[in-house]
Amino acid sequence: LRALGASLGATQVILDGEIVAFDQDGRTSFSLLQQRMHVAEPTRARRLANETPAVYLVFDLLYLDGRSLLALPYDTRRELLEALEALDLNGPSWQTPPAFEGNGEEAVQSSLANHMEGVLAKRRTSAYLPGRRSADWIKIKNIRAQEVVIAGWKPGSGRRAGAIGSLILGIPADAGGHLRYVGNVGTGFTQDMLEDLGKRLRPLQRKSHPFDTDPPRPAVKEAHWVRPAIVGEVAFSEWTADGRLRHPSWRGVRPDKSPDDVRPET
Repeated sequence: LRALGASLGATQVILDGEIVAFDQDGRTSFSLLQQRMHVAEPTRARRLANETPAVYLVFDLLYLDGRSLLALPYDTRRELLEALEALDLNGPSWQTPPAFEGNGEEAVQSSLANHMEGVLAKRRTSAYLPGRRSADWIKIKNIRAQEVVIAGWKPGSGRRAGAIGSLILGIPADAGGHLRYVGNVGTGFTQDMLEDLGKRLRPLQRKSHPFDTDPPRPAVKEAHWVRPAIVGEVAFSEWTADGRLRHPSWRGVRPDKSPDDVRPET
């Protein structure tokens, strides 16, 4: 992304966007992006950068040459973004995708037809609210996904003997930092993910669970508890009647989120 900064020259901006990786069909792929994350070895990092290039998608403009744009309507911010002559909106490692203009239901159906994850609907008159959830920006998801907090892990068997077999998950139950148990996840991991999780969880070990009430004993037998500091994301089929995730599959760590950010998705 150094080239993006160079293209701006003396223009000072704060941009909002997201780093993604595209699959061979041109769709964003969370699993491909995971392969690029937390790679410290330079030779491997360069190889992965060539094999799985990452792209910064620019969505919004929050600040321009000494002026905050947060209070301006979304449409105005987009106009200012697209009028930035200093910024080549489609560079070697960044793009500025157009905002979809049209019927919302058609946008959702188009995202389904193209096997995309969903649509982000933004009220055109909305201001930008940093760090806050707003009814003016709504996610319409084609797959059910939930951010979760890792509370512990259970050892595996077979090829995973002595390593992580499944993660024990929770979501905040109150403002005091206690968690509500929502289930375990044992699928969706790559070997690199498991190794990365092991390194992250090792220094967070604790003796007792962090849940507001005792979780079901069979689900946490032989559990290794950790301080609830790491946020991840799972895909799942539905919520059960007792508030558990049915058929969850691990999608990856969310280093951009803190446990306080996690809310039940509806």
